[in-house]
Amino acid sequence: MLIKIHFINISMATIRLSLIFILSSLIFVGLASATTYLAIQGPVTYTIYNNGSVYLGKVGPGESFYVLANASTTNKTGFLVNLGWDTLKAVKLPSGWYAQQSPSYSNPMRIRITVSPNATNGRYALTLRAVNFNNYSRLGNLTFTTYVNVSTNVFSVKVNPTTLYAGVNQPVNINVNINNTGISDDPFLISAQGLPSWNVTDSVISLHGKNTHFSYPVFMGQPGKYYLNLTVSSSSSRFLRRSYPILFQVNTSVYNDYKALGSGVSISPVIFEPAYAFMSLIQYLYSLVIH
Repeated sequence: MLIKIHFINISMATIRLSLIFILSSLIFVGLASATTYLAIQGPVTYTIYNNGSVYLGKVGPGESFYVLANASTTNKTGFLVNLGWDTLKAVKLPSGWYAQQSPSYSNPMRIRITVSPNATNGRYALTLRAVNFNNYSRLGNLTFTTYVNVSTNVFSVKVNPTTLYAGVNQPVNINVNINNTGISDDPFLISAQGLPSWNVTDSVISLHGKNTHFSYPVFMGQPGKYYLNLTVSSSSSRFLRRSYPILFQVNTSVYNDYKALGSGVSISPVIFEPAYAFMSLIQYLYSLVIH
């Protein structure tokens, strides 16, 4: 039996043309599928497309928060445009809310949104838009929806100690830890109520998603037993506040003077620091003996 084998003669020119056709098709498909996007950088990290949506987190009534986004994107042909978006603005907000549009040509873009102080707990939708002025980079506009939950439960506080001992005119620290679980970076206020002639309020920053430690000093010029409330509140909302009862015992006993020196804040000149260190050591040894 004879088997005939036929060889197909394909020229190199034909192979080249076929490869060029295949590569051109792949490039065309890639360009056709290229999509303009917005890279959100805060308070969450997320890549969003036109008519998309994203959940940002929770915020208290009356608080403000920022939405940050990168100005870079790709156009519809798939090429990178480093400063494609020119601003970020609000298109639609809930009643009583307001926004400050991102400054033109800033990178990253930052739009500031303030919640209505009368907003009740619940989920709210906000429509934002990334704008390419005059469509110069052939991007058009990118409109998307963000969701936030309004809640009065946007931070927690730990306070210690809850019983203080100090000598007369000897300051002692109250340790305050603020865990900011919301998306606002508005300042918090730390204050004490119940101490005669003491009206000091510290403004502090605990960034969103952070647990931050602060020291709040108190002192009294007269001996006695004082009951005070340490209050941590939002600087922008009357609904966001936490209060903690503190017992503050002030007298002139040697033990309490030494105890205050061991945990308080020295306001004496530097030359007295060795004496304070020595007295703190005595206090520590004394506490071991009496316990």
